[in-house]
Amino acid sequence: MEPTREEAPTTRRTIRVRGVVQGVGFRPTVYRVARAADLAGFVRNDSAGVLIEIEGAPHAVAGFVESLRREAPPLARIDAIEVADAPLRGELDFRVTESAEPGCAGSRAKVPADTATCAACVRELFDEADRRHRYPFVNCTDCGPRYTIVRDLPYDRARTTMDVFAMCGACRAEYEDPADRRFHAEPIACPACGPQVALFERGRPVAGGDDAIARATLLLARGAIVALKGLGGYQLAVAASNEAAVERLRVRKRRPHKPFALMARDLAALEEVVVLDGPVRAALLAPARPIVLAPMAGARGTAGNAVASAAAPAVASAVAPGLRELGVMLPTTPLHHLLLAGALPLLVMTSGNLTEEPIAKDDDEAFSRLGAIADAFLVHDRVVHTRADDSVGRIVFGRLQPVRRGRGWAPDPLPLGFDAPPVLAVGAELKNAVCLTRGDEAFLSQHIGDLGSLEARSFFEEVVGKLERLLGAAPQAVAHDLHPDYASTRWARACGLPAIAVQHHHAHVASCLVDNGAQGPAIGIAFDGTGCGPAGDAWGGEILAFDLGGFTRLGHLRPIALPGGEAAIREPWRLAVAALLDAGESIDVVADPKRDAIRAMIEMGIASPRATGAGRWFDAVAAMVGVRERITYEAQAAAELEALAAGGPDAPYPFMLSATFAPSEPAGPSASAEGAPFEIDLRPTIRAIAADLRGGASASSVASRFHSTMAEVVLASCRAARLARGLDVVALSGGCFQNVLLTERTTSRLEADGFSVLVHRAVPPNDGGIALGQAAIAAWRLRNSDKGRR
Repeated sequence: MEPTREEAPTTRRTIRVRGVVQGVGFRPTVYRVARAADLAGFVRNDSAGVLIEIEGAPHAVAGFVESLRREAPPLARIDAIEVADAPLRGELDFRVTESAEPGCAGSRAKVPADTATCAACVRELFDEADRRHRYPFVNCTDCGPRYTIVRDLPYDRARTTMDVFAMCGACRAEYEDPADRRFHAEPIACPACGPQVALFERGRPVAGGDDAIARATLLLARGAIVALKGLGGYQLAVAASNEAAVERLRVRKRRPHKPFALMARDLAALEEVVVLDGPVRAALLAPARPIVLAPMAGARGTAGNAVASAAAPAVASAVAPGLRELGVMLPTTPLHHLLLAGALPLLVMTSGNLTEEPIAKDDDEAFSRLGAIADAFLVHDRVVHTRADDSVGRIVFGRLQPVRRGRGWAPDPLPLGFDAPPVLAVGAELKNAVCLTRGDEAFLSQHIGDLGSLEARSFFEEVVGKLERLLGAAPQAVAHDLHPDYASTRWARACGLPAIAVQHHHAHVASCLVDNGAQGPAIGIAFDGTGCGPAGDAWGGEILAFDLGGFTRLGHLRPIALPGGEAAIREPWRLAVAALLDAGESIDVVADPKRDAIRAMIEMGIASPRATGAGRWFDAVAAMVGVRERITYEAQAAAELEALAAGGPDAPYPFMLSATFAPSEPAGPSASAEGAPFEIDLRPTIRAIAADLRGGASASSVASRFHSTMAEVVLASCRAARLARGLDVVALSGGCFQNVLLTERTTSRLEADGFSVLVHRAVPPNDGGIALGQAAIAAWRLRNSDKGRR
């Protein structure tokens, strides 16, 4: 006869679970697994993650951990499970206990990211018999706000902005029922006890509840611009098919050309406007619900204007002028689902800000900053504690690569690959994000943006403070860019911590290395616009031999003159003049009447600094073929050149590699001086392009061949680096590798030649990933300096 529980031998274990295990339904899962195994004990959140004690039959205790791994909720991520013996207590039941008090010193808990509304909650939202029918804040343990509402850890309602809403009896019963999917769902709410929506027009409330949503839907159908409060702050919405309304939004937002994102009711609505292959569908349906750049379903005119698909719904050509892709996403909150359930299956959904400012998160801030843009405001009374813009990604070789890391992705940790003292990295000037390391992990923040405004710099400081508080990590040093005029550099030098300067392009390729779980050595290809070199010169087309400890500059693109400095970046036709003159070609293909004045500036060396930036060569070619002579947003010319090149010929133009510069100086702790870096001479390329254009070649053919040329440039450079250093691992980083055509053609060539190629997977290749590289390099230096002292 089997022994009864009272007769059986018992054992007790303490189990510590680390990872993303708070706010994701982990404790309810522990409860159910323990009860099913007839185990006693408790589970609770604390500042390190989840603490469990179990007591019962030895075989049940032994199988508990494996059951826990197998049955973990979908949003959980278990990094480690630590088991230790514990004294018996003779308990007979299992319970969920109150979380430990917040204590960030030594905290190891992970901050949960925000998650889009799950399918079960969407069904309730539209179920007329459900008590949460059409309630715009329905959520459960599998979905809803987390990072944007949490103030402190452990993650419990009392430490979120939901603490001001007292649960009604029905919600309390769900919250306390281990069998309910809302068991300890911290943002739990219903119409009787939770947040409420209201619609404001001309500064006054005009409707509340479902009437507010109905009124907002009607206004959108009539062409109005509506500001609405999302998970991480305000967004601006307008009917996607209304050309006049989209143009009006552009004028008011001061965003002449930069593409807008679209939010669709469902995949069926998106199928009418973009190509939905398997990787795009998977990315769109992921819990983070990012914006995904997908090819337009319609054809393209030679001028780059979208030709709408024959099937409705149509998308205004002003949504993404000059491009072949649309940024699309699915609803992220119940409020979005309700707005899109009406007559409009597609809405423009863009950040609630003026161009280059942070998104507004507080109601008063939104009324003040967006009052001249929006015709109406759909607000609610749940406070957004931390602003977070939508995440954006592109499909590269069938996998989603981040372009902007925000809501749903931040602040998920990234493995650093080694344990080190905590370091704060403050990123670059543009597309800023910050990074804080803790132990063997790096926490890259959400997108902060360009630090040119007071509002952006204030947001930067907010994010630094919140990361330090939530992670309980006091940084021992701050890493920053070499550029002395970056706002992030100035802040780092003034903050009182020991400052570690990290070269921009070393940080780029290091971020790619860490993103792939590697430490080097490797060949680094850093192609971007412009970054500060060790001697204060302008870099941007770099071939490096590197590891986390340092780098050597093996080669670089031929420098191009920037006549007028920053003006040349805003007006690529100036770069076309510079490239043609450098190649000994006529500048007659440039139509601007000031071309002769620019030629004189270059020839006399007036205000014409030289830079090796790869992005500048893309800009020059874009202007030569007539794609874009002036830009209104960063990388516009290069993005439109890529759109024009899609599907074109793969034959490269000629170029040369030559060693013409003085011996290179060491550029990092493990670098060594070893002779002249080679120069990649693109003058033959420019001469061939000029000849093609004179011969009547199409702009699309030239654009495509130039992309292949740059891919061949990388291949030739890596062959030279392999010969010199014996390296066969290549890391591709920098803003130019946001370009899918360039990345895929480059990677294919390198792999066919025997190289192992690393591309970005969890962080952007652009400056949004710089902080991760800075943090890894600085942490590596601190770790090794500590070892040396010991």
